[in-house]
Amino acid sequence: MSDTSDFNRAIIEEFRANQGAVGGGFAGAPMVLLTTTGAKSGQSRTNPLVSQPQDDGTLYVFASKAGAPTNPDWYHNLKAHPEVEVEFGDEKFPATASEITGDERDRIYADQVVIFPGFGDYEKQTERKIPVIALRRQA
Repeated sequence: MSDTSDFNRAIIEEFRANQGAVGGGFAGAPMVLLTTTGAKSGQSRTNPLVSQPQDDGTLYVFASKAGAPTNPDWYHNLKAHPEVEVEFGDEKFPATASEITGDERDRIYADQVVIFPGFGDYEKQTERKIPVIALRRQA
């Protein structure tokens, strides 16, 4: 098992044990657990992510992969299968994922940099435009 998988597993366990609250570098951050269906494997994959909650219930997440040159696997998964499962706080619900583009994407990402400056560092470390994804609860 890779170090990243072990790291993510520990965050997922802490999240679920504490109704969405985690410590360490993510203490106080609005975390979500995003479960996608593998684009190739068809298997469920869960990833912990920092989100940007909106008043209307939308949760924005960012395919930053800590500034890596490629998008994270979960991004490719939700592009292939936009029906996802989200855990936020003590709630678990089905959602639809959609990518935000253009000026709206730029505004949302800039807001995230203000809230969590590390996202500005991620943007500087990569040549790709980091995708912004809206997670909207299904009715």
